[in-house]
Formats: sequence, structure tokens, C-alpha cells
Amino acid sequence: MATTHVLTEEQLERYSRQIILEEVGVAGQRKLLEGRVLVVGAGGLGSPAALYLAAAGVGTLGIVDGDRVDLTNLQRQVLHFTHDVGRPKTQSARRTLEDINPDVQVVPYQTVLTSQNALDILSQYDVVVNGSDNFPTRYLVNDACVLLGKPLVDASILRWEGQATTFLPGRGCYRCLFPSPPPPGAVPSCAEAGIVGAVAGFMGTHQALEAIKILLGVGETLANRLMLFDALTGEIRFVRWSRNPDCPMCGDQPTIRELIDYEAFCGVPAPQREPTAAQPKPAEVTVAEVESLLAQGAVLVDVREAWEVAQAHIEGMRWIPMGEVEARYGEIPKDRTAIVYCASGQRSGKVTQWLRERGYDRAFNLVGGILAWQAAGKPIRQGLPEHREETTRA
Repeated sequence: MATTHVLTEEQLERYSRQIILEEVGVAGQRKLLEGRVLVVGAGGLGSPAALYLAAAGVGTLGIVDGDRVDLTNLQRQVLHFTHDVGRPKTQSARRTLEDINPDVQVVPYQTVLTSQNALDILSQYDVVVNGSDNFPTRYLVNDACVLLGKPLVDASILRWEGQATTFLPGRGCYRCLFPSPPPPGAVPSCAEAGIVGAVAGFMGTHQALEAIKILLGVGETLANRLMLFDALTGEIRFVRWSRNPDCPMCGDQPTIRELIDYEAFCGVPAPQREPTAAQPKPAEVTVAEVESLLAQGAVLVDVREAWEVAQAHIEGMRWIPMGEVEARYGEIPKDRTAIVYCASGQRSGKVTQWLRERGYDRAFNLVGGILAWQAAGKPIRQGLPEHREETTRA
């Protein structure tokens, strides 16, 4: 549909520094002014994303957040100020964004995104920016975007690190990259592990860039690339990923055709239940430790699916897909260290714990999985192994 917004003299002046760009121009600025972006979460990621989207002149910004401003938020959630403590985040965000740019219509949703309201809310927007800080919402937003055919810009942050990618319709989704959520408590929150505020700013600003490129239809997005940022070293790495044809959400024959109970899916306990003793975390090893362990006779066990293994795997691994572990775990020697890995360490963490419960005291989970291995610049092999077990270094 052709854009019809006529820019005023004030708008031409306000946006002049980006209008002069060849990729933007007056026509591009019209696209931005007529664009509609939903930001899920007015927190560490959503704050910088919303600020720069508003400043760029994105005409309609939806903000979904059911929380109130807390003093601990102010170190990184730059939409809010000291006098906003105690106020609903969407109220604080709306005032800040409208002060920055009165051209922007801010639509606040002071609510928690749920399976009951997600489709109604997301359907009104062109692009969705996910700044949520929990796995149930992350999977909910992904599934809703797939069902609605909406582009999704996703990011996450912890300590000094961040990662981001973009999911475009037909090119894969969050479930292709992370098929199952980590066990409850396996991934600490920012409240538990900490976060550098500037890392949130860096990643959230990049989310705004992705949304702007999508609205303008210019440049190359992070579609099918996972950006990994390490603030301590200043390094940015990219890991390519592909759509999984067997994905239950966006695959060739999807089995998920409606929104589900995401708290149950992610194993989040019901609020009324009494807290139970934390399950022991699986023993872990880092990428830096793998080579020395292999030299001492350790075996690598890859528990991913065939399409993942074909894209990239570590030389010398034993391939036992997660769904076959129960039937084939006897192939893993008990008298040697076993390093179990998947894409990110989530599925392999479950397998490692399962093995240890069955006497595999020398089973260890590779932290960060093959994504961490690639990010560290370690060598990989492509294609499926001729046999399910490659020759492992002794």
C-alpha cells in the first residue's frame, strides 16, 4: 500500500539528519511515520529500543508491560526517572516518549501478555520488538508472531553479554534456534546474576535499528544470524542458523496451531504452590576446558537433531539425538568423561542431569553449547557423519 503521509515543515526539519540518507529520504520517513511497532517490555531492552524508535519518528508505538517502576530499574531502564518510582511503567514510558516526539502515538498496555490477549494486541502492529525477561513470554511472543506472520526482533542480556536475532516470516522462529526452554532456575535473572546497564542500551538500540530497517525495507537484518556481544572483550560474533523444517511451530508440518499454556510449557511453578528444594544443577564445563578434557580421553555427545548436526558439529562427537538418549545411553562409556552438548546448553543440560541420575558421574554439560563453541572461534564440521558415532580422540 502506498504511503500518503505529507510531512510538515517541522517534521522535515526534525528528521532532516536521516532524511538526507539515501536509504531513507522523504519516502522512507513517511514509512516510519506510518509504521506501527509493538515493544514487549518497558525494561532494560524495551527502554532504549522505544526511545530510538520514537526519536526516529515511528508513528505508533505500543508498549506492553504490567509492572511498576522500581528503584532498581533506573540503572538501565532509561525510559523511567526517579520521580516515576511506583508508577506503572507504561504510564512513565508514554510520558517520556511523547516528550521526546509528539509525532508518536504511544499505545500503553498496562497488562501481562498472555495467550488470551497476545493475538489481539500483536495483530495491530507491523513489527514486534521483544524485550521480555522471561522464557514463557519469549515463547508466547514467538508463537504469536508466527501465527500472525509478523517480523520479530528478539534480544536477551545478562551480566556483560547480550545476544540478538531477527525472525522473519517463513525464515525460521525462536523454536528453531531454541526448541525447548531451559529447566526452571537454570538461567539466572538479571536480579540474580546482574546486568551492566550499558549492555542493555547497546542491545536495545540494535533492536530499534532492526525494526527501522524492516519498516524501511533496506539493509540486511539479523535474520538467520545470532549476534553475540561480549562487553568485557568488545567482541561481536555472528552465528548463522537456519529454519528447522521439523519445527513444531513454523516447520513444514507444524503441530502447534494455537497459543498454549506457556508457564506450564516452561515448567514455571503455579504461584500457589509451596517452594520446593532446588534441583541440583548439572555439572558443567566451558569451551576453554574441552580440549584438555578431550586430550585426557573425554567423549563428546551431540544430542541435537539431524538438521542441526548437518549445519555444524564438533569433530569426533557421538551423535545421539535427545529423543533417542533413553534407548541408547548405554553407548556412552561410564569410565570416561562425557561432554554433552546441544545448540545452547539447554537440552544437553537436561540430558546431563538425566545421565547423572543413572550413575554417569562423569557426564558434563557444555555451557553455551555449540553456539558458544563457534563464538569462541573453534573449528566445526558440516554435514551428517557417515555413522552416528565419529572417531573420538582418545
